[in-house]
Amino acid sequence: MLIAATSGRALAAAARRTGYRPLVADFFDDGDTRILSEANCAVAGDLGSGFEKAALIEALESLARGASPLGLVYGAGFEDRIEILEELARRWTIFGNAPEVVRRVKDPFELAALCRSLGVRHPEISLDMPHRPRNWLVKTIGGAGGSHVAPAGAQRAESENVYYQRVASGEPISFLFVADGADAQAIGASRQWTAPTGDEPFRFGGSLRPAECGPRLEARLAEIATAIARQCKLRGLNGIDFLVDGDEIVLIEINPRPGATLDIFEDREGSLFQAHIDGCLGRLPERPLEFEGAAAAAIAYARRPIPCMPTLDWPDWAADRQKPRSALNLDDPLCTVKAHAALPGDARKLIAERTAFILDNLEHIGNGAAS
Repeated sequence: MLIAATSGRALAAAARRTGYRPLVADFFDDGDTRILSEANCAVAGDLGSGFEKAALIEALESLARGASPLGLVYGAGFEDRIEILEELARRWTIFGNAPEVVRRVKDPFELAALCRSLGVRHPEISLDMPHRPRNWLVKTIGGAGGSHVAPAGAQRAESENVYYQRVASGEPISFLFVADGADAQAIGASRQWTAPTGDEPFRFGGSLRPAECGPRLEARLAEIATAIARQCKLRGLNGIDFLVDGDEIVLIEINPRPGATLDIFEDREGSLFQAHIDGCLGRLPERPLEFEGAAAAAIAYARRPIPCMPTLDWPDWAADRQKPRSALNLDDPLCTVKAHAALPGDARKLIAERTAFILDNLEHIGNGAAS
């Protein structure tokens, strides 16, 4: 199975658990992606500039040569590259939402109209810079994750590919579900947190499940997800980001592909990836997926520039591992840290301890090398 994403490791791991042999094209070429993949290829480019069509197609064709893949699963990196999705769909069977569906749900004004029609709260938006930009955000049209979000008035707001969204209050909750083009089945809700920097105040930090938001609220989130899935004919794994404040629910955005919570929704039977494939083929799971205990995942970011990444004896709970001799800038991602525990609070605590262990250990190695 071909996999294309800015980072393909989580999808590759999910595919392996289900019995597929992943062929991965991504930006990072992490060490564990190499281990998980039947074959993989690093694509020229980065998160800032995004995929370049010719380079990605060349990488995927190279991976597919002689392998006869069943099709292609895409992850993050295409919400603002619809023309690339269209080209991929001409060449391979796509297990994911059709390009026109992605275009619709990532268009901020289409999304706002959809929310109005369903009676779902959504922040006020505008293409023009507000006269009083305080309490407004600037976001990239088709952006994904928190790195493209900044306070209105930020320097990059002069770009033509942005819109403005009024700030809304509440706790970030992400809702994962699988759809078959006509209906949807809930998978679960997770809590999100940020790891802000001066330039990226909404940078993704991590996620935790279960969200423990109560059966009534979770049922309402599932109801909204199902209504949107039916209206937009969504297929496969999708996520919706909400802000929740008591009984108040505000829908922020739809992520029409497998997303950042794959690592925390590892079900007992390893069938999450298969649920995605089946959903794209018009079939929902016969019974709800079940998850044991609590799980959390977070990104550990570099606390200083690292001109030459040392060789580390990575623990098995670290993923997306930087390769030896890689050069990292301040705040570049070092790895993803994962934790499982009986209770959500314990999983969150374990994540903090493991993140500190990785960063402190790297600091110790760096100081030793410098001396």
